Amino acid sequence: QVQLVESGGGLVQTGGSLRLSCTASGRKNYITGWFRQAPGKEREFVAGVDQMGGSIRYADSVEGRFTISRDNAKNTVFLQMNGLKPEDTAVYYCAADRRFAGVPAREPFWYDWWGQGTQVTVSS
Repeated sequence: QVQLVESGGGLVQTGGSLRLSCTASGRKNYITGWFRQAPGKEREFVAGVDQMGGSIRYADSVEGRFTISRDNAKNTVFLQMNGLKPEDTAVYYCAADRRFAGVPAREPFWYDWWGQGTQVTVSS
């Protein structure tokens, strides 16, 4: 069993930055994705990274503004968010995919464990 805990959310003005962290307990390192869900909308993929950080994917909406990285010694995956916009407002979730290897998937159904989420609010 894997437990994921997100942190780093908060309230920020347009153009500001936040750094989210996702720390896993219970084992080594999985393919990890960040997703977000705004009120009334479906959960959407934001970014994903494989176990060694060699394969990274971003949603088009965040490419060039967000950076995903990981520190395997600390079992932690980060999401650095710069140039935040009001449309980035959502609950952000990290998720772990138990596959041994592969490109981070964009579809939520590939992911086996989920954190409880952290709220990110961007004011205009």
